Order: sequence, then C-alpha cells, then structure tokens
Amino acid sequence: MKKLSITGRVLIVVSALAMLSAYFFPIWQIQLWAPQYPEGLSMQIWIDHLTGDLASINKMNFYIGMAPIEEEMFPEFKYLKYIIGAIIAIGLFVGLWGKKAGAHLFLIILILLGIGALIDMYIWGYQYGHNLDPTAAIKVSDMTYQPPLIGYKQLLNFLAYSGPHVAGWVMGAVTLTVFMVVVGESKWAGKWRRKFFSRK
Repeated sequence: MKKLSITGRVLIVVSALAMLSAYFFPIWQIQLWAPQYPEGLSMQIWIDHLTGDLASINKMNFYIGMAPIEEEMFPEFKYLKYIIGAIIAIGLFVGLWGKKAGAHLFLIILILLGIGALIDMYIWGYQYGHNLDPTAAIKVSDMTYQPPLIGYKQLLNFLAYSGPHVAGWVMGAVTLTVFMVVVGESKWAGKWRRKFFSRK
C-alpha cells in the first residue's frame, strides 16, 4: 500500500487538529437586516447550541406565523460533537498511518460531512419557512419564509443571509487541503512532476 509523503502526512494531521475549531467557534450563521433593524439581527449555530438575537428574531417571526427558534429544533446538537470528534480521530490516525488509501477515505468522509450538513440545513430551513401558523397576525398569500441555504435572499422587507461562520470556513479549508494532498500525491500528479522537471 502506497505511502504519503512527510508533507502530506503533516498536512493531514494539521487539518484534523484544525477541526477542533468547531468546539470553540460557531459553524454557521444567519443574519437579517430591515429598516426597523438597520444594525441587523443574527443567529449563530454552534456544534451543540445557538447564540445571537434569538429573542428578537422569535418576536418578529411570531407575527408571520413562524415557530420560535429553539435548540430543541436541532436534534443534531446531541450527537454532532461526537461525529466531529470521531472525524478528527480518523484524520489523526490517517496522518500517523501515512497511507494514501487513508487520505482518500478521510477526504470522502469530509465531503460526506459537508453534503450532509447542507442537506440538513436545507430541510430545516424548508420546514421552518413553510410550516406557518394559519392564525398569524400577518399573512401574505403564497409567501414562504425559507432562509437561503447559502448567500442572500429577500424575505418581505428583510434581507437574509446564511453562510459559514469561523468553524465552518475552517472545515471548508480542511476539506480543500485534504483534497490537495490527495491530488498532489496521486499517480497522475507524480507523472506530471517527473515530466515537467525532466524538461529542465
């Protein structure tokens, strides 16, 4: 079984350790701006809890029939920290083991984690924005309030933004780094390097 270079192993280990940021910084964020809230309202999604202007957001959402945002809405909080911990352990093992097959496996796990997180966020946003109280004080025909998955979206007089926070960006960078290690240590890359330097 082919081995990783020392540089590749170090990058794998550093990438795995960088994922510890998920325990110290928010992973995701949702922000809202409107004329009545020029300073904006924000919600941060951590590995096991929520922070931000939840009281103000829930008060505003009450009038349009949206359910209050509560941590109980996210069952993922009960097990996500263990999933991240297991992935970190796998990354460290792969770096110490030093086999290319392990790096491929680690990359696949990271990609699946990212895809799963985006799907999970979309499902939550869809249910949250479509399941409205029919007795709400403010009703707009055919209007739903699903927040954007990534990027900006206009919701009535609110501009909503959804995207990664610090830990989310770090995990994206981790995935990119591991991808570069896998590609850089591939047979194709080795052939290209030998061909390129043989011309010098």
